[in-house]
Amino acid sequence: MLTKRSFTIQGHRTSIALEPQFWAAFDAAVAEDATTPTAWITRLDEARTTPLASAIRVELLRRATAR
Repeated sequence: MLTKRSFTIQGHRTSIALEPQFWAAFDAAVAEDATTPTAWITRLDEARTTPLASAIRVELLRRATAR
């Protein structure tokens, strides 16, 4: 089941729907990077070429497999 969270990115409000496991990985990545959720997403948003939710999943998977 997808869970939505809302963020303001570059002045625009957006909702992102991810599975709870991805939100847990997201929260861990934000803590590991010592940043805020909005800053983490904004950084990713500036470099993405795919839909935002997909970019988040791919980044989290990349981080998990790099360990």
